[in-house]
Amino acid sequence: MTANRPVPRPGVLDIAPYVPGKSSAPGVAKVHKLSSNESPLGPSPKAVAAYDTIGRHLQDYPDGAATELREAIGKAYGLDPSRIVCGAGSDDLINLVARGYLADGDEAIYTTHGFLMYPIAIKSAGATPVVAPEKNLTTDVDAILKCVTPKTKMVFVANPNNPTGTYLPFDEIKRLHAGLPPHVMLVLDAAYAEYVRRNDYEAGIELVATSENVIMLRTFSKIYGLAALRLGWIYGPANIVDALNRIRGPFNVNAPASAAGVAAIADTAHVEASVAFNTKWLPWVTEELTKLGLKVTPSVANFILIHFPETPGKTAAEADEFLTRRGLVLRRVAAYQLPNCLRMSIGTEEANKLVVAALKEFMGSKA
Repeated sequence: MTANRPVPRPGVLDIAPYVPGKSSAPGVAKVHKLSSNESPLGPSPKAVAAYDTIGRHLQDYPDGAATELREAIGKAYGLDPSRIVCGAGSDDLINLVARGYLADGDEAIYTTHGFLMYPIAIKSAGATPVVAPEKNLTTDVDAILKCVTPKTKMVFVANPNNPTGTYLPFDEIKRLHAGLPPHVMLVLDAAYAEYVRRNDYEAGIELVATSENVIMLRTFSKIYGLAALRLGWIYGPANIVDALNRIRGPFNVNAPASAAGVAAIADTAHVEASVAFNTKWLPWVTEELTKLGLKVTPSVANFILIHFPETPGKTAAEADEFLTRRGLVLRRVAAYQLPNCLRMSIGTEEANKLVVAALKEFMGSKA
């Protein structure tokens, strides 16, 4: 039977759209947005200046190969620029990898509380997402390996993970890789790598450099404060990079974003200031909320996962409403199967202290 209008490919309408964190609090004069893990220090002034300069040349197409940006990334990390692919944020690159390497009937694995873009990208490519259970809100290598079948073509691991803030030591990542068949791609999403201060952590560069089936994703949205520009990159084996370059959009990184990225990655002082700020306030917020009787999952990133009781009057949904009325916007994570939690980005000193004070009032009030 012929349809009377265009019909999307099978499975598309089964995909739940990604819903970003809210950014407003109607009726509130000043809003502190702590729902999207944005940098409280903002971008480097040098990145802003580079962006403004390109604004006088918007009639020109960008460099389709993002050459200057790839060379800047390569210089910063000691990498071969020819093994770097740039894109419009990690979301663009996740979709690019799925489109390039997954087909109808394939399977791809991610974890229970993994980034919601993974199942969207997997389904968009016609493949089937397989969810591996976590252990203590942390990626479980053995659980992933048990999910591998002859249909498995890809494994997504966010390290650190969003929204839990937990991480896997590098030895565990290597054990996971060793247990995967060589044709299965391991995608290491290291969007929050710059914030991690653990001796047993590695973002994935070493493993990519010595493997044929591992890629690493990075972003300029977090530590560099360029979320509005949508800018990210992949470091991968030459054969994978070649395949991705054949299918990516020819101008998938715009010129202002590229210029800002080059300036941002060179401003190491700004990056160090952002790391120092997070290193100070992440434990402070965690400790203060713990004093209120709230459980906080230990985080190595720039956000925390706050657990609320199921007691009427004290739930995560009610806490969210309470905070929003005060202009404090956190992230509901029910879509991540964490209905009793809120994710809080580490914000400015003012925002952090306001959240602690508000939650003290909330937890102290009667149901």
